[in-house]
Amino acid sequence: MLFQRLLKRRRKGAGPRLAVVDPRATATSDAADLHLAIAPGTDLALLCGLGHLLLQRGGVDRAFVAAHTEGFADLETLWRAWDPERAAAVCGIAAAQLHQLADWWCEATSVLSLWSMGVNQSREGTATVAGICNLHLASGQIGRPGAGPFSLTGQPNAMGGREVGGLAQLLPGYRSVTDPEQRAEVERHWGLAPGSIAPQPGLSAWQQIEAMERGELDLWWVTATNPLVSLPSLDRVRAAVTLCPLVVLSEAYAGTETEAVAHLVLPAAQWSEKDGVMVNSERRVTLCRAFRQPPGEARPDWAIFAELGRRLGFTEPFRYGSAAEVYAEFVALTAGRLCDSSGLSHELLAGHGPQQWPFPAGTAPGGGQARLYTVDDPFPGAPEGHRFPTPSGRARLWADPPLGLAEPPDAAFPLVLTVGRLLGHWHTMTRTAHVARVSKAHPEPLLEVHPEDAALAGLGDGAMARVRSRRGAITARVRISERIRPGTVFLPMHWGAAQGKLACEANRLMHELGCPISKQPELKGAAVALAPA
Repeated sequence: MLFQRLLKRRRKGAGPRLAVVDPRATATSDAADLHLAIAPGTDLALLCGLGHLLLQRGGVDRAFVAAHTEGFADLETLWRAWDPERAAAVCGIAAAQLHQLADWWCEATSVLSLWSMGVNQSREGTATVAGICNLHLASGQIGRPGAGPFSLTGQPNAMGGREVGGLAQLLPGYRSVTDPEQRAEVERHWGLAPGSIAPQPGLSAWQQIEAMERGELDLWWVTATNPLVSLPSLDRVRAAVTLCPLVVLSEAYAGTETEAVAHLVLPAAQWSEKDGVMVNSERRVTLCRAFRQPPGEARPDWAIFAELGRRLGFTEPFRYGSAAEVYAEFVALTAGRLCDSSGLSHELLAGHGPQQWPFPAGTAPGGGQARLYTVDDPFPGAPEGHRFPTPSGRARLWADPPLGLAEPPDAAFPLVLTVGRLLGHWHTMTRTAHVARVSKAHPEPLLEVHPEDAALAGLGDGAMARVRSRRGAITARVRISERIRPGTVFLPMHWGAAQGKLACEANRLMHELGCPISKQPELKGAAVALAPA
Protein backbone atom coordinates (compact mmCIF):
# COMPACT_ATOMS: atom_id res chain seq x y z
CA MET A 1 0.00 0.00 0.00
CA LEU A 2 2.87 2.34 0.77
CA PHE A 3 4.47 1.50 -2.57
CA GLN A 4 1.31 2.54 -4.40
CA ARG A 5 1.73 5.98 -2.84
CA LEU A 6 5.28 6.16 -4.16
CA LEU A 7 4.10 5.16 -7.64
CA LYS A 8 1.34 7.77 -7.54
CA ARG A 9 3.90 10.47 -6.77
CA ARG A 10 6.15 9.24 -9.58
CA ARG A 11 3.25 9.36 -12.07
CA LYS A 12 2.78 13.00 -11.13
CA GLY A 13 6.46 13.66 -11.77
CA ALA A 14 7.17 14.37 -8.12
CA GLY A 15 8.34 10.94 -7.05
CA PRO A 16 11.85 10.01 -5.98
CA ARG A 17 14.44 7.99 -7.81
CA LEU A 18 13.87 4.38 -6.96
CA ALA A 19 16.53 1.71 -6.48
CA VAL A 20 15.46 -1.87 -5.72
CA VAL A 21 17.71 -4.56 -4.25
CA ASP A 22 16.35 -8.07 -4.96
CA PRO A 23 17.73 -11.30 -6.51
CA ARG A 24 14.51 -11.43 -8.55
CA ALA A 25 12.93 -9.02 -10.95
CA THR A 26 9.48 -8.16 -9.58
CA ALA A 27 6.68 -5.69 -10.17
CA THR A 28 8.56 -3.46 -7.72
CA SER A 29 11.83 -3.60 -9.64
CA ASP A 30 9.94 -3.02 -12.91
CA ALA A 31 9.09 0.44 -11.60
CA ALA A 32 12.66 1.14 -10.47
CA ASP A 33 15.30 3.39 -11.99
CA LEU A 34 17.95 0.92 -10.81
CA HIS A 35 17.65 -2.79 -9.98
CA LEU A 36 20.53 -4.41 -8.12
CA ALA A 37 19.96 -8.17 -8.46
CA ILE A 38 22.38 -9.19 -5.73
CA ALA A 39 23.06 -12.78 -4.73
CA PRO A 40 21.11 -13.96 -1.66
CA GLY A 41 22.99 -13.35 1.56
CA THR A 42 25.07 -10.40 0.31
CA ASP A 43 22.95 -7.50 1.57
CA LEU A 44 25.45 -6.46 4.23
CA ALA A 45 28.34 -6.58 1.75
CA LEU A 46 26.38 -4.24 -0.51
CA LEU A 47 25.83 -1.81 2.35
CA CYS A 48 29.52 -1.85 3.26
CA GLY A 49 30.44 -1.15 -0.36
CA LEU A 50 28.01 1.76 -0.39
CA GLY A 51 29.53 3.04 2.86
CA HIS A 52 33.00 2.90 1.27
CA LEU A 53 31.80 5.13 -1.57
CA LEU A 54 30.12 7.58 0.82
CA LEU A 55 33.49 7.99 2.53
CA GLN A 56 35.19 8.41 -0.83
CA ARG A 57 32.67 10.93 -2.17
CA GLY A 58 32.35 13.05 0.96
CA GLY A 59 28.87 11.74 1.62
CA VAL A 60 29.47 11.37 5.36
CA ASP A 61 28.09 14.17 7.52
CA ARG A 62 31.07 14.44 9.87
CA ALA A 63 29.41 17.08 12.06
CA PHE A 64 26.31 14.93 12.59
CA VAL A 65 28.45 11.84 13.29
CA ALA A 66 30.55 13.71 15.86
CA ALA A 67 27.56 15.27 17.62
CA HIS A 68 25.08 12.42 17.65
CA THR A 69 26.69 9.00 17.17
CA GLU A 70 29.28 6.69 18.70
CA GLY A 71 31.37 3.89 17.18
CA PHE A 72 32.16 5.56 13.87
CA ALA A 73 35.89 4.79 13.96
CA ASP A 74 35.23 1.04 13.86
CA LEU A 75 32.59 1.46 11.17
CA GLU A 76 34.93 3.55 9.03
CA THR A 77 37.60 0.84 9.27
CA LEU A 78 35.06 -1.76 8.13
CA TRP A 79 33.80 0.35 5.24
CA ARG A 80 37.28 1.13 3.95
CA ALA A 81 37.94 -2.61 3.59
CA TRP A 82 34.98 -2.98 1.22
CA ASP A 83 35.96 -1.16 -1.97
CA PRO A 84 33.30 -1.20 -4.71
CA GLU A 85 35.07 -3.85 -6.77
CA ARG A 86 35.17 -6.25 -3.82
CA ALA A 87 31.57 -5.55 -2.82
CA ALA A 88 30.28 -5.87 -6.37
CA ALA A 89 32.11 -9.16 -6.89
CA VAL A 90 30.63 -10.65 -3.70
CA CYS A 91 27.15 -9.40 -4.60
CA GLY A 92 27.36 -10.57 -8.20
CA ILE A 93 26.53 -7.18 -9.72
CA ALA A 94 28.40 -4.65 -11.82
CA ALA A 95 30.50 -2.16 -9.87
CA ALA A 96 28.92 0.58 -11.99
CA GLN A 97 25.57 -0.13 -10.35
CA LEU A 98 27.04 0.41 -6.91
CA HIS A 99 28.66 3.65 -8.06
CA GLN A 100 25.31 4.81 -9.46
CA LEU A 101 23.56 4.10 -6.15
CA ALA A 102 26.26 5.98 -4.24
CA ASP A 103 25.97 8.96 -6.61
CA TRP A 104 22.22 9.14 -6.04
CA TRP A 105 22.58 8.82 -2.27
CA CYS A 106 25.08 11.68 -2.13
CA GLU A 107 23.02 13.88 -4.45
CA ALA A 108 19.70 13.33 -2.68
CA THR A 109 18.23 15.89 -0.35
CA SER A 110 16.41 13.05 1.41
CA VAL A 111 16.94 9.28 1.33
CA LEU A 112 14.30 6.79 2.43
CA SER A 113 15.20 3.11 2.86
CA LEU A 114 12.42 0.53 3.02
CA TRP A 115 12.96 -3.15 3.77
CA SER A 116 11.03 -6.18 4.85
CA MET A 117 11.53 -9.95 5.20
CA GLY A 118 14.23 -10.13 2.55
CA VAL A 119 16.54 -8.40 5.02
CA ASN A 120 15.16 -9.74 8.30
CA GLN A 121 15.05 -13.46 7.50
CA SER A 122 18.81 -13.94 7.54
CA ARG A 123 21.50 -15.09 9.94
CA GLU A 124 22.76 -11.50 9.84
CA GLY A 125 19.34 -9.86 9.75
CA THR A 126 19.95 -7.60 12.75
CA ALA A 127 23.40 -6.66 11.46
CA THR A 128 21.94 -5.81 8.05
CA VAL A 129 19.23 -3.62 9.56
CA ALA A 130 21.95 -1.93 11.59
CA GLY A 131 23.92 -1.55 8.35
CA ILE A 132 21.01 0.35 6.79
CA CYS A 133 20.77 2.54 9.89
CA ASN A 134 24.54 3.10 9.76
CA LEU A 135 24.25 4.65 6.31
CA HIS A 136 21.45 6.98 7.37
CA LEU A 137 23.22 8.04 10.53
CA ALA A 138 26.58 8.56 8.86
CA SER A 139 25.03 10.73 6.16
CA GLY A 140 22.63 12.57 8.49
CA GLN A 141 19.65 11.18 6.55
CA ILE A 142 17.36 10.82 9.54
CA GLY A 143 14.89 12.83 11.60
CA ARG A 144 13.54 15.02 8.81
CA PRO A 145 10.90 14.79 6.09
CA GLY A 146 11.44 12.05 3.52
CA ALA A 147 14.55 10.66 5.18
CA GLY A 148 15.27 7.66 7.31
CA PRO A 149 15.29 3.89 7.65
CA PHE A 150 11.75 2.47 7.44
CA SER A 151 11.05 -1.14 8.41
CA LEU A 152 8.03 -2.66 6.67
CA THR A 153 7.01 -5.40 9.06
CA GLY A 154 5.79 -8.72 7.71
CA GLN A 155 2.62 -9.00 9.78
CA PRO A 156 -0.30 -6.68 10.59
CA ASN A 157 0.28 -5.06 13.99
CA ALA A 158 3.81 -6.48 14.29
CA MET A 159 4.90 -3.12 15.72
CA GLY A 160 2.15 -3.20 18.34
CA GLY A 161 3.06 -6.77 19.22
CA ARG A 162 6.62 -5.76 20.05
CA GLU A 163 5.51 -2.79 22.13
CA VAL A 164 3.36 -4.97 24.39
CA GLY A 165 6.21 -7.45 24.89
CA GLY A 166 5.18 -10.11 22.40
CA LEU A 167 8.65 -11.65 22.11
CA ALA A 168 10.40 -14.10 24.41
CA GLN A 169 12.95 -11.54 25.59
CA LEU A 170 10.63 -8.54 26.01
CA LEU A 171 8.34 -7.02 28.61
CA PRO A 172 5.75 -4.29 27.88
CA GLY A 173 7.04 -0.88 26.81
CA TYR A 174 10.17 -2.15 25.06
CA ARG A 175 11.63 -3.48 28.30
CA SER A 176 14.07 -6.37 28.47
CA VAL A 177 13.59 -9.31 30.82
CA THR A 178 17.35 -9.35 31.40
CA ASP A 179 17.34 -5.80 32.86
CA PRO A 180 16.82 -5.96 36.67
CA GLU A 181 15.36 -2.46 36.96
CA GLN A 182 13.01 -2.93 34.05
CA ARG A 183 11.78 -6.21 35.53
CA ALA A 184 11.27 -4.43 38.85
CA GLU A 185 9.21 -1.67 37.16
CA VAL A 186 6.79 -4.23 35.77
CA GLU A 187 6.67 -6.17 39.05
CA ARG A 188 5.76 -2.99 40.93
CA HIS A 189 3.10 -2.07 38.38
CA TRP A 190 1.54 -5.54 38.55
CA GLY A 191 1.85 -5.74 42.34
CA LEU A 192 4.15 -8.76 42.21
CA ALA A 193 6.76 -9.67 44.79
CA PRO A 194 10.32 -8.67 43.82
CA GLY A 195 11.97 -11.39 41.76
CA SER A 196 8.65 -12.78 40.47
CA ILE A 197 9.58 -12.25 36.81
CA ALA A 198 12.20 -14.69 35.57
CA PRO A 199 15.46 -12.96 34.60
CA GLN A 200 16.09 -15.27 31.63
CA PRO A 201 14.36 -14.81 28.26
CA GLY A 202 11.75 -17.37 27.29
CA LEU A 203 12.27 -19.77 24.41
CA SER A 204 12.29 -18.51 20.84
CA ALA A 205 10.16 -20.41 18.33
CA TRP A 206 12.98 -22.70 17.22
CA GLN A 207 14.16 -23.24 20.79
CA GLN A 208 10.66 -24.50 21.52
CA ILE A 209 11.06 -27.15 18.79
CA GLU A 210 14.39 -28.20 20.30
CA ALA A 211 12.81 -28.38 23.75
CA MET A 212 10.11 -30.72 22.40
CA GLU A 213 12.82 -32.95 20.95
CA ARG A 214 14.39 -33.20 24.41
CA GLY A 215 11.03 -33.93 26.03
CA GLU A 216 11.18 -30.67 27.99
CA LEU A 217 8.04 -28.97 26.66
CA ASP A 218 4.73 -30.28 27.98
CA LEU A 219 2.38 -27.66 26.56
CA TRP A 220 2.64 -25.80 23.26
CA TRP A 221 -0.01 -23.14 22.72
CA VAL A 222 -0.08 -21.66 19.21
CA THR A 223 -1.98 -18.42 18.61
CA ALA A 224 -2.33 -16.30 15.47
CA THR A 225 0.08 -18.30 13.32
CA ASN A 226 0.45 -21.56 11.40
CA PRO A 227 3.96 -22.85 12.19
CA LEU A 228 3.45 -26.19 10.44
CA VAL A 229 3.85 -24.23 7.22
CA SER A 230 5.89 -21.17 8.18
CA LEU A 231 8.72 -22.69 10.24
CA PRO A 232 11.85 -24.03 8.51
CA SER A 233 12.91 -27.70 8.45
CA LEU A 234 9.26 -28.78 8.58
CA ASP A 235 9.91 -32.54 8.78
CA ARG A 236 11.89 -31.96 11.96
CA VAL A 237 9.13 -29.69 13.30
CA ARG A 238 6.44 -32.32 12.69
CA ALA A 239 8.50 -35.01 14.41
CA ALA A 240 9.15 -32.75 17.41
CA VAL A 241 5.50 -31.78 17.83
CA THR A 242 4.49 -35.46 18.14
CA LEU A 243 6.59 -35.58 21.33
CA CYS A 244 4.64 -32.76 23.00
CA PRO A 245 1.90 -34.10 25.32
CA LEU A 246 -0.50 -31.19 24.75
CA VAL A 247 -0.68 -28.98 21.66
CA VAL A 248 -3.30 -26.21 21.84
CA LEU A 249 -4.28 -24.06 18.88
CA SER A 250 -6.26 -20.82 18.91
CA GLU A 251 -7.55 -20.46 15.36
CA ALA A 252 -10.32 -18.78 13.38
CA TYR A 253 -10.16 -21.12 10.35
CA ALA A 254 -10.67 -24.86 10.17
CA GLY A 255 -8.39 -27.28 8.36
CA THR A 256 -4.99 -25.69 8.91
CA GLU A 257 -1.79 -27.70 9.01
CA THR A 258 -1.28 -26.90 12.70
CA GLU A 259 -4.82 -27.99 13.52
CA ALA A 260 -3.88 -31.44 12.18
CA VAL A 261 -1.35 -31.89 15.01
CA ALA A 262 -3.31 -30.14 17.78
CA HIS A 263 -4.98 -31.95 20.68
CA LEU A 264 -7.23 -28.99 21.54
CA VAL A 265 -8.53 -26.28 19.22
CA LEU A 266 -9.94 -23.07 20.68
CA PRO A 267 -12.16 -21.07 18.28
CA ALA A 268 -10.73 -17.56 18.07
CA ALA A 269 -12.43 -14.38 16.92
CA GLN A 270 -10.70 -12.67 14.04
CA TRP A 271 -10.06 -8.96 13.61
CA SER A 272 -13.51 -8.12 12.28
CA GLU A 273 -15.15 -9.75 15.31
CA LYS A 274 -13.31 -8.02 18.16
CA ASP A 275 -12.23 -4.58 19.34
CA GLY A 276 -8.54 -3.84 19.53
CA VAL A 277 -5.71 -1.46 18.78
CA MET A 278 -3.23 -1.76 15.93
CA VAL A 279 0.03 0.18 15.54
CA ASN A 280 1.63 0.66 12.14
CA SER A 281 5.19 1.39 11.10
CA GLU A 282 4.83 5.16 11.50
CA ARG A 283 3.74 4.64 15.14
CA ARG A 284 0.13 5.45 14.29
CA VAL A 285 -2.28 3.87 16.76
CA THR A 286 -5.70 2.93 15.37
CA LEU A 287 -8.71 1.54 17.21
CA CYS A 288 -10.30 -1.22 15.12
CA ARG A 289 -13.92 -1.81 16.11
CA ALA A 290 -15.67 -5.14 15.63
CA PHE A 291 -18.35 -4.95 12.98
CA ARG A 292 -19.93 -8.34 13.66
CA GLN A 293 -20.28 -10.83 16.49
CA PRO A 294 -17.89 -13.79 16.74
CA PRO A 295 -19.58 -16.96 15.45
CA GLY A 296 -20.41 -19.85 17.76
CA GLU A 297 -18.11 -20.13 20.76
CA ALA A 298 -15.30 -18.03 19.25
CA ARG A 299 -13.74 -15.47 21.62
CA PRO A 300 -11.08 -12.74 21.31
CA ASP A 301 -7.60 -13.90 22.29
CA TRP A 302 -7.48 -11.63 25.35
CA ALA A 303 -10.71 -13.18 26.64
CA ILE A 304 -9.33 -16.71 26.21
CA PHE A 305 -6.13 -15.83 28.08
CA ALA A 306 -8.03 -14.04 30.84
CA GLU A 307 -10.43 -16.94 31.33
CA LEU A 308 -7.55 -19.38 31.68
CA GLY A 309 -5.84 -17.05 34.16
CA ARG A 310 -8.94 -16.93 36.33
CA ARG A 311 -9.40 -20.72 36.18
CA LEU A 312 -5.80 -21.13 37.32
CA GLY A 313 -6.69 -19.10 40.42
CA PHE A 314 -5.34 -15.68 39.43
CA THR A 315 -8.72 -14.00 39.63
CA GLU A 316 -7.68 -10.42 40.39
CA PRO A 317 -4.83 -10.07 37.86
CA PHE A 318 -7.10 -11.39 35.10
CA ARG A 319 -10.25 -9.46 35.99
CA TYR A 320 -10.46 -7.78 32.56
CA GLY A 321 -13.94 -7.26 31.20
CA SER A 322 -13.05 -5.69 27.85
CA ALA A 323 -10.24 -5.05 25.40
CA ALA A 324 -10.33 -1.41 26.56
CA GLU A 325 -9.32 -2.50 30.09
CA VAL A 326 -6.42 -4.56 28.75
CA TYR A 327 -5.23 -1.58 26.69
CA ALA A 328 -5.54 0.76 29.66
CA GLU A 329 -3.17 -1.45 31.64
CA PHE A 330 -0.69 -1.53 28.77
CA VAL A 331 -0.58 2.23 28.15
CA ALA A 332 -0.01 2.86 31.86
CA LEU A 333 3.07 0.61 31.59
CA THR A 334 4.47 2.73 28.74
CA ALA A 335 4.68 5.97 30.74
CA GLY A 336 8.16 7.45 30.35
CA ARG A 337 9.20 4.81 27.84
CA LEU A 338 10.21 5.23 24.19
CA CYS A 339 6.69 4.24 23.09
CA ASP A 340 4.91 6.37 25.72
CA SER A 341 1.20 5.95 24.97
CA SER A 342 -0.04 6.75 28.46
CA GLY A 343 -2.36 9.48 27.15
CA LEU A 344 -4.23 7.10 24.84
CA SER A 345 -7.37 5.07 25.46
CA HIS A 346 -10.05 3.35 23.44
CA GLU A 347 -12.30 6.28 24.26
CA LEU A 348 -9.88 8.91 22.96
CA LEU A 349 -9.12 6.93 19.79
CA ALA A 350 -12.83 6.37 19.15
CA GLY A 351 -13.55 10.07 19.54
CA HIS A 352 -10.57 11.60 17.75
CA GLY A 353 -9.26 8.94 15.38
CA PRO A 354 -5.76 7.46 15.03
CA GLN A 355 -2.89 9.11 16.96
CA GLN A 356 0.89 8.79 16.86
CA TRP A 357 3.06 7.96 19.84
CA PRO A 358 4.80 9.20 21.87
CA PHE A 359 1.54 10.41 23.35
CA PRO A 360 2.17 11.00 27.08
CA ALA A 361 -0.67 11.63 29.51
CA GLY A 362 -2.00 15.16 29.05
CA THR A 363 -1.29 15.31 25.31
CA ALA A 364 -4.07 16.88 23.27
CA PRO A 365 -5.61 14.86 20.42
CA GLY A 366 -3.46 15.26 17.34
CA GLY A 367 -0.49 16.21 19.49
CA GLY A 368 1.49 13.01 19.08
CA GLN A 369 5.03 13.33 17.78
CA ALA A 370 5.02 13.04 13.99
CA ARG A 371 8.77 12.54 13.60
CA LEU A 372 11.41 11.03 15.88
CA TYR A 373 15.18 11.64 16.04
CA THR A 374 14.85 15.39 15.58
CA VAL A 375 16.93 18.08 17.23
CA ASP A 376 13.93 19.70 18.88
CA ASP A 377 12.26 16.58 20.26
CA PRO A 378 14.53 14.33 22.33
CA PHE A 379 12.99 11.10 23.57
CA PRO A 380 11.23 11.05 26.95
CA GLY A 381 13.82 10.56 29.66
CA ALA A 382 16.82 11.21 27.41
CA PRO A 383 19.39 13.81 28.53
CA GLU A 384 18.58 17.30 27.28
CA GLY A 385 19.97 17.99 23.83
CA HIS A 386 20.49 14.34 22.92
CA ARG A 387 18.62 12.60 20.15
CA PHE A 388 18.57 8.85 20.68
CA PRO A 389 17.23 6.46 23.37
CA THR A 390 20.60 5.10 24.52
CA PRO A 391 22.42 5.67 27.83
CA SER A 392 24.65 8.29 26.17
CA GLY A 393 21.88 9.81 24.06
CA ARG A 394 23.95 9.00 20.98
CA ALA A 395 23.01 6.54 18.26
CA ARG A 396 25.21 3.45 18.27
CA LEU A 397 26.88 2.55 14.97
CA TRP A 398 27.49 -1.17 14.41
CA ALA A 399 30.54 -2.54 12.62
CA ASP A 400 29.64 -6.18 11.95
CA PRO A 401 31.57 -7.69 9.00
CA PRO A 402 29.50 -9.50 6.35
CA LEU A 403 29.29 -13.26 6.86
CA GLY A 404 27.23 -14.39 3.88
CA LEU A 405 24.82 -17.30 3.83
CA ALA A 406 24.80 -19.76 6.71
CA GLU A 407 24.48 -22.57 4.15
CA PRO A 408 26.30 -21.54 0.96
CA PRO A 409 25.98 -23.60 -2.22
CA ASP A 410 28.55 -26.30 -2.99
CA ALA A 411 29.17 -29.09 -5.52
CA ALA A 412 26.40 -31.30 -4.10
CA PHE A 413 23.87 -28.49 -3.71
CA PRO A 414 24.93 -25.86 -6.27
CA LEU A 415 21.91 -23.52 -6.17
CA VAL A 416 20.43 -21.17 -3.58
CA LEU A 417 16.70 -21.48 -2.86
CA THR A 418 15.00 -18.33 -1.62
CA VAL A 419 11.35 -18.35 -0.57
CA GLY A 420 8.83 -15.56 -0.31
CA ARG A 421 5.26 -14.40 -0.80
CA LEU A 422 3.10 -13.66 -3.80
CA LEU A 423 0.97 -10.55 -4.02
CA GLY A 424 -2.34 -12.39 -3.94
CA HIS A 425 -1.69 -14.89 -1.18
CA TRP A 426 -0.82 -13.93 2.36
CA HIS A 427 1.35 -16.16 4.53
CA THR A 428 0.02 -19.75 4.84
CA MET A 429 -3.24 -19.49 2.87
CA THR A 430 -5.52 -20.12 5.86
CA ARG A 431 -7.71 -17.36 4.41
CA THR A 432 -6.67 -16.74 0.83
CA ALA A 433 -7.00 -20.39 -0.23
CA HIS A 434 -10.75 -19.88 0.13
CA VAL A 435 -10.86 -16.85 -2.21
CA ALA A 436 -11.60 -17.98 -5.77
CA ARG A 437 -10.22 -14.82 -7.36
CA VAL A 438 -6.86 -15.25 -5.63
CA SER A 439 -6.66 -18.96 -6.44
CA LYS A 440 -7.36 -18.19 -10.09
CA ALA A 441 -4.54 -15.64 -10.17
CA HIS A 442 -2.12 -18.03 -8.44
CA PRO A 443 -3.40 -21.56 -9.18
CA GLU A 444 -0.24 -23.41 -8.13
CA PRO A 445 3.24 -22.80 -6.72
CA LEU A 446 5.85 -22.32 -9.43
CA LEU A 447 9.60 -22.77 -9.12
CA GLU A 448 11.36 -19.87 -10.83
CA VAL A 449 14.58 -21.04 -12.52
CA HIS A 450 17.00 -19.14 -14.74
CA PRO A 451 17.39 -20.65 -18.24
CA GLU A 452 21.06 -21.49 -17.61
CA ASP A 453 20.24 -23.45 -14.45
CA ALA A 454 17.26 -25.15 -16.09
CA ALA A 455 19.45 -26.33 -18.99
CA LEU A 456 22.08 -27.74 -16.62
CA ALA A 457 19.36 -29.65 -14.73
CA GLY A 458 17.65 -30.89 -17.88
CA LEU A 459 14.41 -29.07 -17.12
CA GLY A 460 11.98 -27.45 -19.53
CA ASP A 461 9.37 -24.81 -18.86
CA GLY A 462 6.34 -26.42 -17.19
CA ALA A 463 8.25 -29.57 -16.26
CA MET A 464 8.08 -31.04 -12.77
CA ALA A 465 11.33 -30.66 -10.85
CA ARG A 466 12.64 -32.43 -7.79
CA VAL A 467 14.13 -29.84 -5.46
CA ARG A 468 16.43 -31.37 -2.85
CA SER A 469 18.24 -29.90 0.17
CA ARG A 470 20.03 -31.47 3.11
CA ARG A 471 16.67 -31.71 4.90
CA GLY A 472 14.43 -33.29 2.30
CA ALA A 473 12.95 -33.03 -1.18
CA ILE A 474 9.77 -31.69 -2.78
CA THR A 475 8.41 -31.44 -6.32
CA ALA A 476 7.32 -28.27 -8.06
CA ARG A 477 6.41 -27.10 -11.54
CA VAL A 478 9.15 -25.11 -13.26
CA ARG A 479 8.77 -21.59 -14.61
CA ILE A 480 11.86 -20.74 -16.64
CA SER A 481 12.52 -17.03 -16.28
CA GLU A 482 15.29 -14.56 -16.83
CA ARG A 483 13.75 -12.48 -14.04
CA ILE A 484 15.76 -14.41 -11.45
CA ARG A 485 19.54 -14.34 -11.29
CA PRO A 486 21.54 -17.45 -12.30
CA GLY A 487 22.39 -19.69 -9.37
CA THR A 488 19.20 -18.75 -7.48
CA VAL A 489 15.77 -20.38 -7.57
CA PHE A 490 12.57 -19.11 -5.97
CA LEU A 491 9.51 -20.78 -4.46
CA PRO A 492 6.46 -19.18 -2.82
CA MET A 493 6.02 -20.37 0.76
CA HIS A 494 2.22 -20.43 0.92
CA TRP A 495 1.24 -23.96 -0.14
CA GLY A 496 1.33 -26.28 2.88
CA ALA A 497 0.16 -29.85 3.38
CA ALA A 498 -3.48 -28.76 3.69
CA GLN A 499 -3.47 -27.81 -0.01
CA GLY A 500 -3.60 -31.50 -1.00
CA LYS A 501 -2.27 -32.23 -4.49
CA LEU A 502 -1.00 -28.67 -4.76
CA ALA A 503 1.05 -28.97 -1.56
CA CYS A 504 4.58 -27.70 -2.09
CA GLU A 505 6.14 -27.24 1.33
CA ALA A 506 8.99 -24.91 0.47
CA ASN A 507 10.05 -24.56 4.10
CA ARG A 508 10.74 -28.32 4.35
CA LEU A 509 13.94 -27.49 2.50
CA MET A 510 15.02 -24.48 4.58
CA HIS A 511 17.44 -24.73 7.49
CA GLU A 512 16.80 -23.42 10.98
CA LEU A 513 20.01 -21.40 11.40
CA GLY A 514 19.21 -17.77 11.98
CA CYS A 515 20.14 -14.42 13.45
CA PRO A 516 21.54 -14.81 16.97
CA ILE A 517 19.84 -11.59 18.10
CA SER A 518 16.42 -11.56 16.41
CA LYS A 519 16.15 -15.39 16.23
CA GLN A 520 14.69 -15.04 12.71
CA PRO A 521 15.59 -18.13 10.64
CA GLU A 522 17.37 -17.63 7.33
CA LEU A 523 14.40 -18.34 5.08
CA LYS A 524 15.94 -16.41 2.21
CA GLY A 525 18.74 -18.83 1.42
CA ALA A 526 19.33 -22.61 1.51
CA ALA A 527 21.53 -24.78 -0.71
CA VAL A 528 19.56 -27.04 -3.07
CA ALA A 529 19.95 -29.24 -6.14
CA LEU A 530 17.51 -29.66 -9.06
CA ALA A 531 16.61 -32.69 -11.17
CA PRO A 532 13.65 -33.79 -13.27
CA ALA A 533 10.95 -35.29 -11.06
